[in-house]
Amino acid sequence: MSDIITEYRNENTKDIDILPTIEIVKKMNEEDKLVALAVEEEAEHIAQAIDLIAKQFLRGGRLIYFGSGTSGRLGVLDASECPPTFSVSPELVQGFISGGDKALRHSIEGAEDNPDLGYEDAKILEEQDVAVVISASGNPKYLLGVLKRADEVNCKTIGVTCNPKGRIAEEAGLVICAEVGPEVIAGSSRLKAGTAQKMILNMLTTGSMIKIGKTYENFMIDLKATNEKLKDRAIRIVAQIANVSHSEALATLLKCDWEIKTAITSIIMKLDIETSRQELKKHGGVLRKLIHVSQTV
Repeated sequence: MSDIITEYRNENTKDIDILPTIEIVKKMNEEDKLVALAVEEEAEHIAQAIDLIAKQFLRGGRLIYFGSGTSGRLGVLDASECPPTFSVSPELVQGFISGGDKALRHSIEGAEDNPDLGYEDAKILEEQDVAVVISASGNPKYLLGVLKRADEVNCKTIGVTCNPKGRIAEEAGLVICAEVGPEVIAGSSRLKAGTAQKMILNMLTTGSMIKIGKTYENFMIDLKATNEKLKDRAIRIVAQIANVSHSEALATLLKCDWEIKTAITSIIMKLDIETSRQELKKHGGVLRKLIHVSQTV
């Protein structure tokens, strides 16, 4: 038997190829239910990773994902969704996949076996950054090249894997290992392992953005209102937080180029737009701090 847990055969699905379709669906669903529990077991490590990323963000650092195949695609996906969700620069969270952008749409599996490619991609890293290497098996040589370069520049590293025996579990500074068990189809780590990785990456970016003030309560106050759906959401957020009508929320948003935090500050503190921006800047862009100050004055 392979020593790689993600390659083990799942005894619960040995007969999956002769089952009725509804039973195939139920088998997959039963296995997927195990994923959240496996991620829950890693809650402490995920929390440590979030605090580390937030700390490095505040030092001017970035979060850089590296992965191969499914893992690489998930990293690129999570990174690409940060700018519209939190109004951050595309430079703040980035994703690299072995084989380059072509590998996002086409399988370039051999690239994961090349440590030099990982080393080259990781030349983007600086000391204040956080490198997150993602792999179900934890063994791609591409990622070992990344970790080698990260160590050379004293960059913090986090490993996200599903195999405690993988190389990145030994080499990364902090390890998040969600042991989801054998896949429905042996070795197809785009299934449970991929789902676990997606959940963990969601937590890393969302948690770190919360920690640096990119939300107010559970509102997405730094979103970019670039389409009708998002503009409608922006109006509702301003109306609810500032406790005003939708029409007043819209009018204020139009004055400040759809900057949600600026609009809320302007309404709550009865300030003009430019002064509101200056007040936000004084408080590091953290709306919670500014509103707390306004309520205690």
